[in-house]
Amino acid sequence: MIDETALRTVMATVLGVPIDAIGPDASQDTLRSWDSLKHMNLVLALEQTFGVEIPDEDAAEITSYALIKLVLQEQARG
Repeated sequence: MIDETALRTVMATVLGVPIDAIGPDASQDTLRSWDSLKHMNLVLALEQTFGVEIPDEDAAEITSYALIKLVLQEQARG
């Protein structure tokens, strides 16, 4: 199970938005600050925070809160 508070906190911190801006519908389309550099920083922060390694092919695809949560759950299961 992924700690959603931790996920929201990491996303808000890296993307420079209030934590309440991060919800189930948060994505690159809804958050203007989510650019390519912040995306790379987000992937690194997620790996560090959750102790997982996100494969490059998944890293490129995680463009929303829902997709990030799904990939983290898959990685946590091993």
